[in-house]
Amino acid sequence: MADEVEIDQKVYDELIAQGKSERIARARAKAATVKAQKVAAGETIGPRAQSAEAPAAAPAAAAKAAAPAAAAGGGGGVATAERAGGGVRGAGGLTVEERQARVAAALAQRGNGASTRTGGGAALANQDHTHRLLAMVPPTGIQQIRGKQEDKVYTWPHLIASEFIAVLAWTAFVVIFSALVQAPLRELANPNLTPNPSKAPWYFLALQELLRYFHPMVAGVTIPTVGLLLGMALPYFDKNPSNKPENRKTAYVAFTFFLVLSAVLTIIGSFYRGPGFEFVWPWTDGLYFEL
Repeated sequence: MADEVEIDQKVYDELIAQGKSERIARARAKAATVKAQKVAAGETIGPRAQSAEAPAAAPAAAAKAAAPAAAAGGGGGVATAERAGGGVRGAGGLTVEERQARVAAALAQRGNGASTRTGGGAALANQDHTHRLLAMVPPTGIQQIRGKQEDKVYTWPHLIASEFIAVLAWTAFVVIFSALVQAPLRELANPNLTPNPSKAPWYFLALQELLRYFHPMVAGVTIPTVGLLLGMALPYFDKNPSNKPENRKTAYVAFTFFLVLSAVLTIIGSFYRGPGFEFVWPWTDGLYFEL
C-alpha cells in the first residue's frame, strides 16, 4: 500500500504541476497505479491502454519490481526508501519536502495565471488549461454586437421643442403682420350693390379660378373630391419609410404639383382678374385685389 500511495501521489503532483485540474490528476494517477501494478505482475498491456501516464509510471514500477531483490541482497536494508540530503525519498524519487514544494509552486503558478488574466491577460503556457479557462468567460463578455444606429430621435425633447419654437415664430409673425398691414372690416353687405369683380377670399380663389375653365359641378365638387381622395390614398401606395427627398420622389413630386398648381391659380385669380372676372394686366388696367 505504501508503494501504491507513493506512485499515486507522484503522478498526481506532476499533473498538478502541469496545470491539470484535481479531478483529472486524481483519475490519471489512479490509472497509472493500476498499470504499474500490471507491469510489476508481468501482465501485457495493449497499445490502446498505453497513455501519457505510462512514462511517468515506468520508473516507479521498475523500483517496485527491484524491491524484493534489493531486500534479499541487502541483508535487511530498507529498499523502498533511503536517507539522502536529510529527507526520506520514496519510490517516486522525491522527498516529502520536495513534493510539498512542487505542489505549492504549482498552486502559486495557477494563482498567478488567474490574477494575470484578470488584470490584463498574459498568454497561458498550457493550451488545455487555456481552453478550460476560456469556457468560464460569459458569452456576453465576448460577443458584443451593436446594431446600426437608426435615423430616429425622441419625441421629447427633440420634436416637442422644435414644434414649440415654430409656434412661437409664427405667432410673432402674425402679430407683427397684423400691426403693420391695415386690413379693416368693410361696410355691411348691400343686396342692391354687387361689387365688380366679386372675388372670394384668397384661400378660395384657386377654386373660383377653376370655374372659368370647367363646369361648376366639376370645378367645385369633382376636382376637390378627387384631390382629397388621392392625398389620403397616397401613403398606402408609397410605403417608403425614408424622409429624405432623394428616396421619396413620388411623394415629393405629388405634393409639389399640388402646391404649384394651387399657387398659380391663386395668383391669377388675385392679380390677373378684373371686372366681370375677366383677364387683365395688373400693371396696365390696375390691381383688383383687396385683403
